[in-house]
Amino acid sequence: MSNAPATSTGSSKLDAAKQVASANTPEKLSGFALYSRFALAGAVCCSVTHGGLTPVDVVKTRIQLDPVTYNTGMVGGFRKVIATEGAGALLTGFGPTAAGYFLQGAFKFGGYELFKQQCINYLGHETASNNRTAVYLASSALAEFFADIALCPLEATRIRLVSEPTFANGLVSGFGKIAKNEGLGAFYSGFGPILFKQVPYTMAKFVVYEKVAEAIYKRVDKSTTSSGKQTLINLGSGLIAGFAAAIVSQPADTMLSKINKTKGLPGEGTTSRLIKIAKELGLRGSYTGIGARLFMVGTLTAGQFAIYGDIKKLLGATGGVEIAKT
Repeated sequence: MSNAPATSTGSSKLDAAKQVASANTPEKLSGFALYSRFALAGAVCCSVTHGGLTPVDVVKTRIQLDPVTYNTGMVGGFRKVIATEGAGALLTGFGPTAAGYFLQGAFKFGGYELFKQQCINYLGHETASNNRTAVYLASSALAEFFADIALCPLEATRIRLVSEPTFANGLVSGFGKIAKNEGLGAFYSGFGPILFKQVPYTMAKFVVYEKVAEAIYKRVDKSTTSSGKQTLINLGSGLIAGFAAAIVSQPADTMLSKINKTKGLPGEGTTSRLIKIAKELGLRGSYTGIGARLFMVGTLTAGQFAIYGDIKKLLGATGGVEIAKT
């Protein structure tokens, strides 16, 4: 009777080669180990990109809140801010931006991967693949809802710091001042418009990215594509996704800036404030600052997907199930 292991090939040399190959094959992660890595990759990519584009966001917000003063476009807006307040003003709100989008990115990207997997488990792989657009939309909407619960207080603080440069010295003092003077509910006065802005934005962002990447990989063999080329594909797909997302969500972005600029009148609810702001803006006014936002969102979305893909590979987060047809 042979003493060879059940998985033995019968040849000691082949068995040794098989063991080496197995040792060199990275273990596929699952469960918490996998989704925590997705969340970390999402947190880093969103924090880095949004934080790095703080100067653009400062100018964009000023154009939205005071179009009469800031009426010379993005470049002119940069010049005006520097001339009147100094170059340091361009980094106003950097703290809450970096912190807020670290949390939001973790929930958004980690949640998207988690909810997508749950849809696949519920529907079955074939059904999910045949209805992948609906899966992408549902997964991204659910992920963004929970992400916005984390983001909203920090986004409210950021907008107040940008719109009122003398309001506070930074994240901690600004956050504390709003909580003390206006109550914790003030942090969520913009929750309705932030959902109205971020949910369609994220749905457009993920579905367009997935569709563009799928179209590219129908012509390019992903299994033989180099790491550098995959990063370029992520950049290009992310850029197109960013443009689409910016156009879809611009009206709500303008309303969010307006509603967080000042507190409402006594007894005035969020809904009535939103209706009043929408009437004041009109369709054309709601797209104020779209040029700056196209540049900003296109750039940061391209960067996000490139960084996200690279960090996932670095962390060994390769266990996700794909439903794209390539």
